[in-house]
Amino acid sequence: MADKNKNTSALNEKEGVSQPVSLSKGAVKQFKNFKKNTPSVSTLISGILDQNQTALSRAITIIESTAQKHQQQAKEIIEKCLPHANQSIRIGITGVPGVGKSTFIESFGKLLISKGKKVAVLTVDPSSSISKGSILGDKTRMEELVKEENAFIRPSSSGDTLGGVARKTRETIILCEAAGFDVILIETVGVGQSETAVHSMTDFFLLLKLAGAGDELQGIKRGIMEMADSIIINKADGENLKAAKLAKTEFNRALHLYPAKESDWTPKTLLCSALKNEGIAEIWEVVSNYFKTVKTNGYFQHKRKEQNKFWLMQTIESKLKSEFYANPLVKKELEKQLKALDENLTTPFEAAEKLLSIKN
Repeated sequence: MADKNKNTSALNEKEGVSQPVSLSKGAVKQFKNFKKNTPSVSTLISGILDQNQTALSRAITIIESTAQKHQQQAKEIIEKCLPHANQSIRIGITGVPGVGKSTFIESFGKLLISKGKKVAVLTVDPSSSISKGSILGDKTRMEELVKEENAFIRPSSSGDTLGGVARKTRETIILCEAAGFDVILIETVGVGQSETAVHSMTDFFLLLKLAGAGDELQGIKRGIMEMADSIIINKADGENLKAAKLAKTEFNRALHLYPAKESDWTPKTLLCSALKNEGIAEIWEVVSNYFKTVKTNGYFQHKRKEQNKFWLMQTIESKLKSEFYANPLVKKELEKQLKALDENLTTPFEAAEKLLSIKN
């Protein structure tokens, strides 16, 4: 009787459930070897160049950190990795929430790995404007790809960056390239102005669309369509296949209305079902043809140079903004101007003029 009570007692401990295998064995081994000591910057750099994913993850964490003590470390890491970068191809992927970006990236990434490529996936999760929190669930959604030894998935919170593009994604690309990744996939959250920023750091821009969801009307909207190097209509299977084929025709008509691209590339519209892994190989064939075209005519190198100039200007603007708000005189005057605004004693424009006229 005592034994029976012991087994049925609420205080009785039961054997725990073993954790599922969600990481590649190589990544687990790297992590166990690497986590014993807090690595120095030189150790991190050596680890990145040795293609150690744990070192890469830790270095990216330093890059993304806003702590003052990490700023110099981040600068040193980027400088040492830069000579080993610029050897990959960068593909931006965007689309409205629910279009199937994560499923597509997983199918596409697995295809590339099967062809001998090393694939890094940089995803940006939107942060809550209220709690500032972010789910960062891409590793959960890409449960097959995350097990691959030659895949690296890094979700980052967008923070308060306009359009949901992580502030340090550009530097993260450099680190991933130094770590030997051939293809870097950068996913936007698909809302706001994030597409423009991602377009400015990638070589090929992929736009995912849905059929039968009103997305065909987006074909007449210039901004995002002009940036796209290829349009992929996802979930083209089952009862949705007919609508997907119709959408493909509509998008092709819309693309012909736009002026020719500077790259001499004509955007292609393709159908795929990422869930059923159909049409994925054809997409890689189109991407490969694009790179053959732009590397032959010199546009690839030209675009990379223009992107560097763009990010120079962006960095200057970011630095000036940061230093402006950190100025003690600005902080003090800002409080006064905000109070004056509340009391209707000034306008936002007059207040801004006073703040901008402050000299150190």
